[in-house]
Amino acid sequence: MLKALTLPAVIAASALIASGCAAFSDDDSASDGELRVVAGLYPLQWVTQQVAGDEVEVEDLTQPGQEPHDLELSPKETADVASADLVVYEKGLQAAIDNAVDQTSTGTALDVSKVARLEPVGHNGHDDVDHRAGETTDEEAQEAQESMGDLDPHFWQDPLRMADVADAVADQLSDVDPDHASTYAANAKKVVAELKALDGEYSTGLAHCQRDTIVVSHNAFGYLGRYGLYVEPIAGLSPDAEPTPADLARLHELIKKDGITTVFGERLVSPKLADTLASDMHVTAAILDPIEGLTSETSDDDYLSLMHANLAALKKANSCQ
Repeated sequence: MLKALTLPAVIAASALIASGCAAFSDDDSASDGELRVVAGLYPLQWVTQQVAGDEVEVEDLTQPGQEPHDLELSPKETADVASADLVVYEKGLQAAIDNAVDQTSTGTALDVSKVARLEPVGHNGHDDVDHRAGETTDEEAQEAQESMGDLDPHFWQDPLRMADVADAVADQLSDVDPDHASTYAANAKKVVAELKALDGEYSTGLAHCQRDTIVVSHNAFGYLGRYGLYVEPIAGLSPDAEPTPADLARLHELIKKDGITTVFGERLVSPKLADTLASDMHVTAAILDPIEGLTSETSDDDYLSLMHANLAALKKANSCQ
């Protein structure tokens, strides 16, 4: 039979447990006075870091080389979301982050999907981003989603949408850290100017091309429709999707009919499908980076340099003047 604890023993044990819990809590939540900001994936981390500048180090919840669509958060990363002063994420893209924000976040959460005015993905896997320079309103996007299905999350392929996100990030950072509001505003103005210049380079660089269709490994480039491009993906929105024989037959015919010279693969997923299609059709296999995350090959790059590399690849593939 177990002996009953004496009152002094109970008090001592309780004090030990309490002190242990307090120590864990202090280590887990101690504040160093710095702003804590996390972002769901690289494009959001990049634009948030540009606005934050030297005031804060923005943590990317998706590690380099990791496919962001399939993200699972570690206990530490979940705790980082819970304790962050600001979480910048795109609702509907990474379920693990959506759940962490809904269940544990105690700070401000900026869902950029509303700011970026996401466009719909069409019923056949083709992006239906309008091939105009205009923007779709929130109401139009909502109507399109209800009638056509999912929205395309890859808005960062459009620098002007990234510029809108930069302004929204500046507003949120100013709200949580008003002492540095002028710094955030100035940083946002600078990055918006850079993004508008990038948009101008795409508009000019893709204005006069022999072809206007690109074949890509997965449906991550629909927002390039602003520049007159039509996107034909091998897979759908998910890079893990498998094309049907009918899909491949259609792409074979398209490549022959339109004189397409290049099939674009990417870095974060296997290039096997793109390489095989290119080999079968005797055309070039090249890389068009969705810029969903950095890899060991692109660790010295950033969003702007990768967008410039993509532009060069597009101009070469489509014989742009």
